[in-house]
Amino acid sequence: MPVDPDTVDLPAKPGVYLFRTSKARVLYVGKATVLSQRIRSYFASNPDRAMIPELVNKADEIECIVTNSPQEALILERQLIRQHRPRYNSMLKDDKSYPYLSLTKEEFPRIMYTRYPPNDSWKWGPFPNAGAAKQVVQLLRRHFGIRDCKELLPQGCLAMHIGLCAGPCITAGDYSQRVASVRRILDGDATDLIEELALEMDTFSTNQEYERAASIRDMIKAVRTVTSQQVISSTVYRDCDAIGIGVKGELAAIVVIHADDGAIKGQEAWPLIHRGDEGESISSFVVEHYSNRRPPRLLLTPIPLNETIVEWLAERRGSNVENRTPSRGDFVTLTNLARQNAEMQIERMSNKASGSLEQRAADEAARLLSMDSLDHIVCFDMAQLLGDSRVGASICLRNGRPAKKEYRTYTVKGDAMDDLRMMREVVERWIKRVEDWPDLLLIDGGETHLSIIAKLLEKHGVRDRMQLASLAKREETIHREGLEDIILDRRGRVLVHARDEAHRFVNKFHRKSRAKSRLSDPLENVSGLGAKKLQSLIRHFGGRQGISHATVKDLKTVPGIGPSLAKRIYDSLH
Repeated sequence: MPVDPDTVDLPAKPGVYLFRTSKARVLYVGKATVLSQRIRSYFASNPDRAMIPELVNKADEIECIVTNSPQEALILERQLIRQHRPRYNSMLKDDKSYPYLSLTKEEFPRIMYTRYPPNDSWKWGPFPNAGAAKQVVQLLRRHFGIRDCKELLPQGCLAMHIGLCAGPCITAGDYSQRVASVRRILDGDATDLIEELALEMDTFSTNQEYERAASIRDMIKAVRTVTSQQVISSTVYRDCDAIGIGVKGELAAIVVIHADDGAIKGQEAWPLIHRGDEGESISSFVVEHYSNRRPPRLLLTPIPLNETIVEWLAERRGSNVENRTPSRGDFVTLTNLARQNAEMQIERMSNKASGSLEQRAADEAARLLSMDSLDHIVCFDMAQLLGDSRVGASICLRNGRPAKKEYRTYTVKGDAMDDLRMMREVVERWIKRVEDWPDLLLIDGGETHLSIIAKLLEKHGVRDRMQLASLAKREETIHREGLEDIILDRRGRVLVHARDEAHRFVNKFHRKSRAKSRLSDPLENVSGLGAKKLQSLIRHFGGRQGISHATVKDLKTVPGIGPSLAKRIYDSLH
């Protein structure tokens, strides 16, 4: 079943979205700076890509993972594409990825900028900003002298002589301490280095060496860019699940983000009935969730689990399971991401719950009217002001909610000045075009309105296609043919809402119609009066006010204006 845009409710945050089938197959992975805006574009009348209608038609649901920034969404998108290989995503033939920075585990480690880091190395990334990653490599080599040569040379190398390498091939010195500092920086703790660079930048700026100061500024930016990209990827992510919870009243959502091999692999979300204790809700979920799957090596939770549950998880896994509630480091960023996604999920769930309230209102009204369902209501109302701007409108409710794409406006074409005949004309025009018959056709009016529209439906042979009722404002009374009148109470609130919405919509259209008619020029509609003749009229009478005071005899004196045209001009103005 194609995705229904009315049921898609994504947050206005950066992240990744996945189009899935009912069998959980991923059809497409995309990233967005604002998820809600990006998803709306897939349901536009003129999509910007040919594959979009087919994708929307085949997908059954849209899932999303919220990230802290668009850059993180970019990394996560690439990882999920590599993992799922979706049908509608473009992929490079050699499956190129973003670059990594790595330190080998040799006696004297060397730093590498590569798309394929060695398995037995410390690695950081991937980095979508390749330029920033390269700058960081240069900076680390300059400040810490980390080697990048493939082999140690007993006589040293050019990099050592120009100060880019500490020369461990000649003497080891404090090379191991340098490597430890570099690892700390790439793990995100770059405060000392940034402070040192900032002092250097200030010195250059004070000495008016602005180009060198700008160069240091760019280095600081590169370090911050690289060290901030450790939420989606981190060397410490090894077979761990991060659990986050979002609560709203008695409803809760729990999200599990699974990470392994240094990267986030995906997320799952579940609704939960919450009884007020987050620790109890998380414990209950953990027992239920891991009773039919293997627990991870590391489980991150916002509240520590009791020892009994941890021992049970270890028994299920067949080896130790570590439970942490982190307060700093990369694991905090992972648990924060799980919490953010859980809060997003609970908002979506509560919005859907409000939708079910509207459905319940429609079901209550159906029971009140002894109908099987009231999932589709069409309501008509009319508006005019002393015969001016005679208009009508129809609104549509589906499952108790306004379906605004099905709202329609009508300008009355006949000579009718009363609401009864105007409504008859408008409803007749609707009958000729309707394709999906509603459960109930609701008319704003009393028993007379009901009788006239019922005869109209009989005339067109569609009386049995739908139920018909009129709603009178006096005591909110529902009239139906052959049945007792019903004075509505709370159970009929969806019908009152339909009538009020039709009234609001037709009045809005009426105001626009009247404003437009006031702005229009009556001379524009005169047959045979072109731009040149109109210009002659204005010149002859000195303006439009002079034309409006002219008689037919006066109008005939203007060159090019004959008796019949003069009469038409006079009639249009009077």
